Amino acid sequence: MHIEQNILDKVNEWLTPTFDNQTQEAIKEMMTSSPKDLEESFFKNLEFGTGGMRGVMGVGTNRINKYTLGKNTQGLSNYMIKSFPGEQLKVAIAYDCRHNSATLAKVVADVFSANGIHVYLFSDMRPTPELSFALKYLNCHAGIVLTASHNPPEYNGYKVYWQDGGQLVPPQDKEIIEVIEALNYSEIKFEANENLIEYIDVAVDEAFAKSTLENASFNTPTSAKEHLKIVYTSLHGTSIKAIPGVLAKAGYTDVNIVAEQQIPDGDFPTVKSPNPEEPEALTLALALADKIGGDIVIGTDPDSDRLGVAVRDTNGKMILLNGNQTMVIMTAFLLEQWKRAGKIDGKQFIGSTIVSTPMMLALASGYDVECKVGLTGFKWIAKFIKDFPELTFIGGGEESFGFMVGDAVRDKDAVGACLLVCEIAAQAKAAGSSLYKELLNLYVDFGFYKEHLISLTKKGISGMQEINQMMIDLRENPMSEINGQRVVCIEDYENSTSKNRFTQEIESISIPQSNVLIYYLEDGSKICARPSGTEPKIKFYFSVNTPLDSVENAREVEKQLDEKIINIIAEMQLH
Repeated sequence: MHIEQNILDKVNEWLTPTFDNQTQEAIKEMMTSSPKDLEESFFKNLEFGTGGMRGVMGVGTNRINKYTLGKNTQGLSNYMIKSFPGEQLKVAIAYDCRHNSATLAKVVADVFSANGIHVYLFSDMRPTPELSFALKYLNCHAGIVLTASHNPPEYNGYKVYWQDGGQLVPPQDKEIIEVIEALNYSEIKFEANENLIEYIDVAVDEAFAKSTLENASFNTPTSAKEHLKIVYTSLHGTSIKAIPGVLAKAGYTDVNIVAEQQIPDGDFPTVKSPNPEEPEALTLALALADKIGGDIVIGTDPDSDRLGVAVRDTNGKMILLNGNQTMVIMTAFLLEQWKRAGKIDGKQFIGSTIVSTPMMLALASGYDVECKVGLTGFKWIAKFIKDFPELTFIGGGEESFGFMVGDAVRDKDAVGACLLVCEIAAQAKAAGSSLYKELLNLYVDFGFYKEHLISLTKKGISGMQEINQMMIDLRENPMSEINGQRVVCIEDYENSTSKNRFTQEIESISIPQSNVLIYYLEDGSKICARPSGTEPKIKFYFSVNTPLDSVENAREVEKQLDEKIINIIAEMQLH
């Protein structure tokens, strides 16, 4: 097999004494036994996507290892030293249950400390939202989480947080990447200054739990909490370190943990994917709920920032809610609480993303608050909080099963969201209703919105080319009609334009540039296409809606909306 010269140049650099013997031996082995793997490992530098950097663990520039993370950390150290002259710099570091996470976290801590930066390193795995909280609680300049979220077991990753507790956003992200790219591997300082590494655990855990209870508890009567039968699974992840304790402190006594999945394990042995977005991941939890008559099922991903929820429908059958539905239920509940407390005065906002349900805009308008809509990823919601200090953030989320209550944590937070959704379910049950019935009532009040997501996986170099071509086709040869409905408007976030297809008028979009296209149809349907920033996938998001006159007609109306989505997918030939 012929290997490009630029790849060979990188390989040869990794065979110099800057890199340890183990790394060099692994590369030599690949050169003889698997040139294709060698090419995949070196054909590009691992890059920052929507949620930091994620990749397969192994040797090479396109892999997660001590050198790629060391280089990131050295670049970040250099940038911080320049950005905060004369300050004693502080960073917090957390990691999840993945293979090598603890080891890689220590490598990152070593590099920071070697650069004279004080490091707060969690002594054991912790949920991602706790890192965001700890960073602000300890007045740090930055924070790192070693996690690949819900990716498969061979992955790991590196998320960077800034002073406000949110993930990196422009202009810092580009500036830091430039510093990292300009570095040579030989410049990484791996020799730790152990005096600057401080281990943290119980004190921060307690502060995080206290903050969660303050933000996500809403005067639910004790008896209502005791009568809610909760089934919870951590899917072998880190939320086991926080959620059972928080629920117990809040007064929930009937919490049933899925025993087969409660021990953290980077192999995630009982699931194909540790992703609560995938119905299969909650199979064991649903079985337990049926066995014991559970009211609600909650599952979290490995680093505990996303949660999946299942509840009983009007026939008593357990059904999985999607991320848009849980987001709408939680947001509406928060808005109602704020309204009852007389706290809404036009200076509040909720947050959402361009690929999430437009129902969030309907809720905002119904409660007289603003809905700020950003790109995919919670860093944009965190940025709104920072950019609009005159407004108070109530809550917000995105369709990919993430939610944030208040601003103590500046990233999606399955710990706070888990408590909030239990509060809603407990209060609904005590009032003779249910979480599902509350959702149907919202559809009657604001319109029935139904969403669907299709993810097409395209791996490797050829997959990347295929995804690029699909986006080019959608841009250059746009469809004028889909499922009998004319395309009214196309928003192209890559060139920041919104084009009205009828009048040909073009308006500019103020949201930062991103490779996203949205088609709006004349019946209010919305179709969004975007390549994933963290996985080899292209994602298509569909949203359709129609009025609902009564809860009794919900099933029939939902069937009509489902058919509409099926027809749109068929016409766009997305199989």
